[in-house]
Amino acid sequence: MSVSPTLVLQAPHLDFARVTELAILAGSEPVTPVDGIARLAAANPARRELVLERAARLGVDANYVDSQRRFADFGLIVSDMDSTLITIECIDEIADMQGLKPQVAAITARSMRGELDFSQSLRERVALLAGLPEAALARVYEERLQLMAGARELLAACREHGVKFMLVSGGFTYFTERLKAELGLDYTYANQLEIVDGKLTGRVLGDIVDAAAKRRLLIEKRSALGLAPEQVIAMGDGANDLLMLAEAGVGVATHAKPVVREQARYSLNVSGLDGIRKLFL
Repeated sequence: MSVSPTLVLQAPHLDFARVTELAILAGSEPVTPVDGIARLAAANPARRELVLERAARLGVDANYVDSQRRFADFGLIVSDMDSTLITIECIDEIADMQGLKPQVAAITARSMRGELDFSQSLRERVALLAGLPEAALARVYEERLQLMAGARELLAACREHGVKFMLVSGGFTYFTERLKAELGLDYTYANQLEIVDGKLTGRVLGDIVDAAAKRRLLIEKRSALGLAPEQVIAMGDGANDLLMLAEAGVGVATHAKPVVREQARYSLNVSGLDGIRKLFL
């Protein structure tokens, strides 16, 4: 006997009126939201697209989840860094130190939308940073880098339930290693900027951490931990995260570009990252 999924509704200041409208559309009984979340039982998955479209218009994150899944059932979360775990694109802010943020940010945006080859676009952007003092990276980390809303709560839930957290970034080790130390992350992977005599050379050392590398690293860590695919959550916002999201049992588009929201099974557009924890019991 098949079990109907639970429809999880989340939004800041979620009210009963919006829950009721979506419940009726989903073929469920409305419930009173608590702390910005409502779980609707016996949701009809055949109405999924209608519900998701209406929820988006109402400013509500709507996701159909397995009613029997618990957050503690997972063993690993794999996360992108820029515009996912943190609010900024580090390379754009580094470029701002060179007075080149508009040019670099435009390339970044096109790359994240899937319009440019990620590896090539990254090398082109890094080349523009040649000659920048390493101290500029420290300024970005100390003055501009902020965690995405709900990030600390999600990490606390991971520690509570024994879920490992891996940061896999197309950005730079300068930032991932500092976040690892500050937040107690389990694993981090990113690109290494070449620095000579205290200045960026405009080159990246070694292979680029691109979409294929993110997927490969997820698979390798999943195997090393002895986990099944359905025990892995992946989250990201850009086109270079799509392979990683598809490989995970739960792939979540977080405040993502349209191409990612269209392909990901789960999506959070208005909620914080703690919304991932709240999807499951």
